[in-house]
Amino acid sequence: MIQRLRNKFIAISTAALVIVLITIIGSMVSVSSIHAHRETNDILTLLSQHNGQLSTKNANEAAKKRLGSRFNREELFQYRYFSANISKDGKSIKIDNSHILTVSPDAIADLTKTVQQRERTRGIIRYQGTSYAYKMVKKKNGQIGIVFLDQSMIFKNTHDLMLSGIILGIISLILFEFVLIMSSKRAIKPVIEAEQRQKEFITNAGHELKTPLSIISANTELEEMMNGESEWTQSNKQQVQRLTHLINLMISLAKLDERPELQLQEIDPATEVQKAIDNFKAVIAQSNHQLKYQLQPGLKLKADPNYYYELISILLDNANKYCDPNGTIFVDVSADKHGKNVLLKVGNSYAEGKNVDYNKFFERFYRNDTSHNNEKRSGFGIGLSIAQNLVKNFKGSLSVAWKDGTIYFTASFKSLK
Repeated sequence: MIQRLRNKFIAISTAALVIVLITIIGSMVSVSSIHAHRETNDILTLLSQHNGQLSTKNANEAAKKRLGSRFNREELFQYRYFSANISKDGKSIKIDNSHILTVSPDAIADLTKTVQQRERTRGIIRYQGTSYAYKMVKKKNGQIGIVFLDQSMIFKNTHDLMLSGIILGIISLILFEFVLIMSSKRAIKPVIEAEQRQKEFITNAGHELKTPLSIISANTELEEMMNGESEWTQSNKQQVQRLTHLINLMISLAKLDERPELQLQEIDPATEVQKAIDNFKAVIAQSNHQLKYQLQPGLKLKADPNYYYELISILLDNANKYCDPNGTIFVDVSADKHGKNVLLKVGNSYAEGKNVDYNKFFERFYRNDTSHNNEKRSGFGIGLSIAQNLVKNFKGSLSVAWKDGTIYFTASFKSLK
């Protein structure tokens, strides 16, 4: 349990850092991208308004007004752009490529025709791996002007920022993970100590309680020998048995959390389940419940035979206690459809289980019968918690589901065949 808590602490802390890093880096990249798009649109607008030129006096004045504090006359020469003017009849194209060297006039003519075929007046077009933003406008003289702007330089800062952010984020995550692993045990030390004290208290209290219970039991037996059995002595014996059973369950649960040394060996689950069924048949019959079971022979899994038998007993006892009156208990041992896992299913009639939160069934001391007044269902809410711990110790999983008036507990183990 301590290791699971430590792993959970590391996972949650790491997830929190990842969310923070993604938020910070994502915000920075988004802001940079917004500025880059804004700059691209501003330069395209200036180019379209001044016949594809930025170096003229009028273009400089317009740029100063439009860009404001971002205006720098020298920086206007960093942009790479070209333009094309299409005659009114569409037969001739006038090309200006004086501000770019990597795109030939023939390529510009082809790009112009491609843009003309598009319905959008703004967009992005790629040529030889470079993205060019374009804007198409219709002039007063009937001509169509198209300006193209190489936006790779504009978005370079955004790309560099994103790459740097990812690298720094990964480095930060690795360093944080290292520090977290080294310090996690210390961080949850109070929880570990509290858990250890709780286990010690349960164990010590259990042994201390057994002594007075033994005395009460002995006194009750002596009273019966002297004065005969009565309803009071019977009640005393029942309560002593009930408390002894509860103490044993609590001590078992504490020991399971410490992951005891299990004697894992190859077992036949069908054989072990049959033994438990044979011992429970009389109890189930006394409760007026029917028992139906189907056990597939020849399956193999790795488990401790004693603890596996205890697991089956817990599930059968739970099914018998919480089965509807005159209901049916189902037991099934089979392989899954892929043959990779052995499934142990124990179910019982449970008509009112449609809207029940089954995740709580594995919590310690949880009982769906919140009144605790049902004598027939005299459990303590510990059995299923013990069952879940047993399954985890066998490297398996335990789940619960309800369908058509029947609740099923399914334990899945890795098959050895």
